[in-house]
Amino acid sequence: MQNLISAVVEQVGSIVLGKPREIRLALACLLAQGHILIEDLPGMGKTTLAQVLAKTLGLSYQRTQFTSDLLPADVTGISIYHSEKKQFELHRGPVFNQVVLADEINRANPKTQSALLEAMAEHQVSIDGTTYELPSPFFVIATQNPLSHAGTYPLPESQLDRFMMRISLGFPDVEAEKLILLSQDRDHQFMHLRPCLELEQLITMQKNIDNLSASDAILDYIIALCHVSRGQDENLRPLSPRAGKALLKAAKAWAFMEDRDYVHPGDIQAVFVAVCQHRLEIVSDSFMQHKEGLALSVLEQVDPTNPLAKLS
Repeated sequence: MQNLISAVVEQVGSIVLGKPREIRLALACLLAQGHILIEDLPGMGKTTLAQVLAKTLGLSYQRTQFTSDLLPADVTGISIYHSEKKQFELHRGPVFNQVVLADEINRANPKTQSALLEAMAEHQVSIDGTTYELPSPFFVIATQNPLSHAGTYPLPESQLDRFMMRISLGFPDVEAEKLILLSQDRDHQFMHLRPCLELEQLITMQKNIDNLSASDAILDYIIALCHVSRGQDENLRPLSPRAGKALLKAAKAWAFMEDRDYVHPGDIQAVFVAVCQHRLEIVSDSFMQHKEGLALSVLEQVDPTNPLAKLS
């Protein structure tokens, strides 16, 4: 399985250049059965990462461009009356794919944004009073522009909490950007992509992650981090028990990718900022940088060798 993971990271990295850590975080999020929010400026490779990851894993994929006039039915689907059959038929929306890219999600109004809530939380959607199961695995990749951009709607806390991770790709380094300038067009590159693993292998990996062991010391470390966040700035929205569960699951996925069957404090530290920064809500014009700094501040205040010392 480690060879398969390496093959996935290598193939995605051949298209999304200079971002090995971000690729591994996105893959860890998928293996942990979470969803990921990618927040960055336009043209940074957010859509490319989603598309390459879906093709590399051999999963069905559909991109939906979120705009101000997008309706919830455009995401979930709608029942249309078939005159010849004299019955309603469901026309499935893009949410019925295994990888769903909600591109520029914060350009849609809150009503349309909320169309993803049930899907992300329960892997099902309700249309005209009927509940439909979504495929497995089900992975939402949402992108959003900085809130300072015109025509954006901030995601509510309930929506943000559905994302296990939030990452930012950032600008490439000089060497990676030179390769990007010299690379062929994206369609030509995609022609050579092949699935690196079978669907059954991916599902097996997801199930195996639940079996990884986490000692009491690791659990104490997570609890201490959550408690420290609750003693920070009064304007800060602290980490909830759900955030702690997401942190543990993501750390298990990271440990699995590192070929270990147990969680190490380094696994917690590797995923902490990605899992927790968007949950540490604070009112600030530079909220993205501020939240990353707050997440790092929380992480630095807890000693993994004696995590509960600060709480006693």
